[in-house]
Amino acid sequence: MKRLIASFRYAGQGLRTVFRSETNFRIHLAASLMVIILGYILKIATLEWVAISLSIGLVISMECLNSAVEYLADFVSPEKNEQIKKVKDAAAAAVLISALASIGVGLLIFAPKMWSIVKLYL
Repeated sequence: MKRLIASFRYAGQGLRTVFRSETNFRIHLAASLMVIILGYILKIATLEWVAISLSIGLVISMECLNSAVEYLADFVSPEKNEQIKKVKDAAAAAVLISALASIGVGLLIFAPKMWSIVKLYL
């Protein structure tokens, strides 16, 4: 049981580290909060919440993994290194792909609802 508790503590420390040191992580959290608020306002369906939750989890997870790769790469090779740059770029691309996929999910869910509201006022 102590190991389980310790693993949660380490994960919490990781979240704090990423939150404090990574601007993009905080941006993703702020965007997630706005999406959650919009979801409540528009009363999205349960399956839509599932898609939104998975999308948010994917982006936040990718951002954490990207940060971990960057921390490790900077530790292993503090000087400029073309191979390390490729590793960092690939990790950043994973974040970008997950964020773009999440935007797609958001558009599929929110665009029709927003359009219905706009049509009421046209």
